[in-house]
Amino acid sequence: MHECCGVFGVYAPGEDVARLTFFALFALQHRGQESAGIATTDGKQLQVYARMGLVSQVFTEDSLSQLKGDIAIGHNRYSTRGSSRVTNAQPLIVGNGENAIAIAHNGNIVNVEHLYQELSGLGYTFNTSTDTEVIANLILSSPEKRWVDKIKYAMHRLQGAYSLTIMTNHTLYGVRDPFGVRPLCLGAINGGWVIASESCALDHIGASFTREIEPGEIVSITENGIDSCREEVSRKALCIFEYIYFARPDSVINGRLLYPARLAMGEGLAEEHQVDADLVMGVPDSATAAGIGYSHRSGIPLCEGLLKNRYVGRTFIEPDQRIRDLGVKLKFNPLPQMLDGKRVVVIDDSIVRGTTTPQVVKLLRRAGAKEVHMRICAPPIRYPCFFGVDMATRWELIAAQKTVPEVRDFIGADSLGHLSINGLIKAVALPRDIFCLACFTGDYPIPVQLEMDKLALETPSDEYNPFGVKQR
Repeated sequence: MHECCGVFGVYAPGEDVARLTFFALFALQHRGQESAGIATTDGKQLQVYARMGLVSQVFTEDSLSQLKGDIAIGHNRYSTRGSSRVTNAQPLIVGNGENAIAIAHNGNIVNVEHLYQELSGLGYTFNTSTDTEVIANLILSSPEKRWVDKIKYAMHRLQGAYSLTIMTNHTLYGVRDPFGVRPLCLGAINGGWVIASESCALDHIGASFTREIEPGEIVSITENGIDSCREEVSRKALCIFEYIYFARPDSVINGRLLYPARLAMGEGLAEEHQVDADLVMGVPDSATAAGIGYSHRSGIPLCEGLLKNRYVGRTFIEPDQRIRDLGVKLKFNPLPQMLDGKRVVVIDDSIVRGTTTPQVVKLLRRAGAKEVHMRICAPPIRYPCFFGVDMATRWELIAAQKTVPEVRDFIGADSLGHLSINGLIKAVALPRDIFCLACFTGDYPIPVQLEMDKLALETPSDEYNPFGVKQR
């Protein structure tokens, strides 16, 4: 499963806002590794620098020094709408002069194709194939005068998930959709303010956590301070995978630190799926805490059976066939001396397509493991996500096509156990009705088309003209 995106914003006169944004994006790198970008304003003009690659690959001292101003927004991208190419890198600057905005988006708009057709008919042109540009043009198309009212207008038309940072020449905005699918929080720094996808980004730059931006809320930050307005919320639907996998374990979401929640997931797995074994190990790094929790509750000793190469990031160098055939060994290396002859319980966060897990099981068996018992923090994923996670289509989801025993046989494990939905909610220790559990249950917070194409806004024949609509 691939992450969503990370967004950040800062309003801090007198601070090096581009540098603060760089280090915040560095902390949010886990949310997207395809491209990174920063936009700033000096009060007169918006400027942006965005490239393909990791944050550390994209920015240099020279590029940061060119980004002047008192306001900045930043973005790490994993593509959930539009292909992975530099023209789709964010933040985007849309509009001209005083009617221009910079925007960064985490989420996915499910009615984007309809909105694209409508805006194209009104004469708006598009330079990317992202739903982010559709959001920006929808804001610009509003008949309202004030920016906050323009954003409200767009919120009334948008369907789906969006956590946004938006910047004009004088104001920073943080916007969260009425369901609150993706996280967004507010912090303070040296008389200024910051907005971030996760609280861990605040820690990295020395900002203090103030509060979460609420579902349906627009936060406006100017030289006069903070203002807030909220749209009506009918149902909350925070993505449960923020707790299982996406967010960093040192982040706080809904007042709950993720690390103890993941410990509790492992404890829940030990209660629901007991097994006689010699060792417990978590697949690093996302299941490390759950592995500790399983060991603690079961009394089975914990070990590091796999070591992770933490320097395996996005690369544009194509491996040769011999390297490609190594598969998961590029990311993990087993410790045969720890595993030989042992019955091992392996904790992982999820099974999506079922492509990586069989490789992990084979890797452990080759290292000498006598038995491999897989325990998964997520319940079986039977339905795709349309709200900012590039998960898979339903026919690609292994749990939608096979029973748990069939999946066990497919991955080559001696046993397989998933944490139940009730066990997951117990571990997170928050009310069930604030979460989106659609990937487990099929109960989406809004109606969706069950097969959606992330490349719907681009066509092979006309790369920058989705649907072949004639643009004016």
